[in-house]
Amino acid sequence: MANFTAADVKTLRDRLGAGMMDSKNALVEADGDIEKAVEILRVKGLKGVAKREGRQTTAGLVAAKASSGYATIIELASETDFVAKNDKFIALADSVLEAVAAAGAKDAAEGNAAAIGGQTVEAFVNDEAALMGEKVELRSVSRVDGEAFAIYLHKTSKDLPPQVGVVVGYTGSDEETARSIAQHIAFAAPTYLSRDEVPADQVAKERAIVEETAKNEGKPEAALPKIIEGRLTGFFKEIALLDQAYAKDNKLSVAKVVEQAGIEISGFARVKVGA
Repeated sequence: MANFTAADVKTLRDRLGAGMMDSKNALVEADGDIEKAVEILRVKGLKGVAKREGRQTTAGLVAAKASSGYATIIELASETDFVAKNDKFIALADSVLEAVAAAGAKDAAEGNAAAIGGQTVEAFVNDEAALMGEKVELRSVSRVDGEAFAIYLHKTSKDLPPQVGVVVGYTGSDEETARSIAQHIAFAAPTYLSRDEVPADQVAKERAIVEETAKNEGKPEAALPKIIEGRLTGFFKEIALLDQAYAKDNKLSVAKVVEQAGIEISGFARVKVGA
């Protein structure tokens, strides 16, 4: 019988983020030698990368960083919460974020192609995933341009790293309000900054729906234009940040809060693990 203890299994798991059975089997094969077990897991893990390709990555974390003139937010995804909260995975996310931000990447494709340690981020992540025994992927990358930035990272569970992240680009000096807007975005999940950014075809589709609905409800023909515009306003309040009711005071719109604070929002990005 291989000479190792339950503590050795835990040490290997904590060090690599590997699964329990993978760690135990590697220690058996290595006759209790932890360093040899690490190499065994690496070799086997690299062979298993292709096999894990079809697996679902529903866990992970979000991380963000402000640079000069822009801020970057990423989602690094894993299969399980066990890996997501492991120090090895968190350190991997930090390294990936640094590389992606340095490259100025605007999306996941550019992020995965960014350089890190003489290889691409995608290859680097696959190497680390081989040791963890899970599929790991840089699934989301967003860049927000601006002069100043508010970053808010929200934990949905105290035992896990941040699961929702928001970056807000703005001009002005009211950092507290900018951060509060970032918190609002985390909660309210707007899609666009203003109603002007909503694609015309999406607005036209929504207009047709609310018009048809109002007619089916038997509303008077003369009242239809006002009803339709009222329901479209409600639609914009759901998806456009500046039209939304402010989470901390729903009597005010976000646009009004921004105006009173003397700041201007140049853009934002919201990333949620698994979304």
